[in-house]
Amino acid sequence: MKSICIDGFNLALAKGSGIATYGRNLLTNAQAIGLGTQVLYGPGAPYRKNPVLNEIALIDAAKGKSQPWLMRHAQIYGTRFGRAARPIRPTGEVIWPRAAGGMPKADFFWTSRDLFRQANAAFARHRTFTPLGFDGQGAGGAVEQAPDVMHWTAPLPLEAKGVPNIYTIHDLIPLRLPHTTLDNKAAFLAQCRRIARRADHIAVVSEKTREDVIRLLDVSEDRVTNTYQSVSVPPELAERSQTDVARELEGVFGLGWKSYFLYFGAIEPKKNLGRIVEAYLASGVDSPLVVIGGRAWLEQGETALMTQIKASESIVASKLLPYEYMPFAMLVSLIRGAKATLFPSLYEGFGLPVLESMALDTAVLTSTGGSLPEVAGDAALVVDPYDVPAITRGIRALDADEALRDDLVAKGRVQAAKFSPEIYQARLRELYAKVGA
Repeated sequence: MKSICIDGFNLALAKGSGIATYGRNLLTNAQAIGLGTQVLYGPGAPYRKNPVLNEIALIDAAKGKSQPWLMRHAQIYGTRFGRAARPIRPTGEVIWPRAAGGMPKADFFWTSRDLFRQANAAFARHRTFTPLGFDGQGAGGAVEQAPDVMHWTAPLPLEAKGVPNIYTIHDLIPLRLPHTTLDNKAAFLAQCRRIARRADHIAVVSEKTREDVIRLLDVSEDRVTNTYQSVSVPPELAERSQTDVARELEGVFGLGWKSYFLYFGAIEPKKNLGRIVEAYLASGVDSPLVVIGGRAWLEQGETALMTQIKASESIVASKLLPYEYMPFAMLVSLIRGAKATLFPSLYEGFGLPVLESMALDTAVLTSTGGSLPEVAGDAALVVDPYDVPAITRGIRALDADEALRDDLVAKGRVQAAKFSPEIYQARLRELYAKVGA
């Protein structure tokens, strides 16, 4: 059986991320097409003889002892000459945290101590990618086979030795909308150009990103494949009765079924939350606005108006309901019970909240930013993300017109079906066939 390995850089985050969701979906669908799956981690703890301790290191919240300055810098210097990963088989003894999605669907894991931090530091200083080898000798004498393909789920300054390397580029927002990120733009461009030269293949998640990669990174069209993304909500969440979900929303949040608007995603400039809140307040609708999003970067401007209104303790303030984090099961309930999802982002490489909302029978307001028209098709209200009055009109229309919402829900089901797991799996087969898997 052929196998792929993906990096666990985002999978290791305590609260997950959009790229972590992409990675988990990638593993699930790779298994569905008959590929073995592996995940590469870079924990702070060293490799040990005890398999349980090795598995614990992948998810341990406790931080190890910091290393002396000279040793740390020597390791960063040496990293650029190569690192090795060792295998870890799940022991069945360690309970993985569900908040981040639980144990990834992988046959086994690879680990290399502090790999991602040191590789990033080595690239920042020396502009070199770290070569990575796979040492299959595991704790307890088990021997594991290296993957047939290394699939990096985001641009990382690493390359696996002896196997094809695929890199997924979700977007080039640091170059297209530089004011919305804190990235070192010169370093980001240098890293992407290195990937453009050396990658065996580049995967993207929309035609818009494919066009950006081909144009800005000067990559030939035959080296870039658009797989889009897929969304698959567990049946036990997607098929819960409306009555049960409505009771949960009333009991936990005091919200009625289809009685509120919803935004969910990171809080950062490109997500356009500042204009969403401004348009919502200007609309004068009575339906509350639930905002779910962890603070990211440059978020003060995005949350300033909402923070001021909340501090006023006015009647309007009571209609703004911000939450920094929401467990996945409860988020699914909130999406299902929303009158509409508001997602008029400035620019997206894909826009997963649009697809997730459509798949869960919720109307969507989105924008012309980046790939969003590709994902939304004719199944959403699409507005100029910089036009606050246009967003306001869209909110009013969705609030007042039940027939409009019903029409968008029906069209949304059809649109979401275009991104089904089966269609995604066919695209993955095409992608991996291009590098011999």
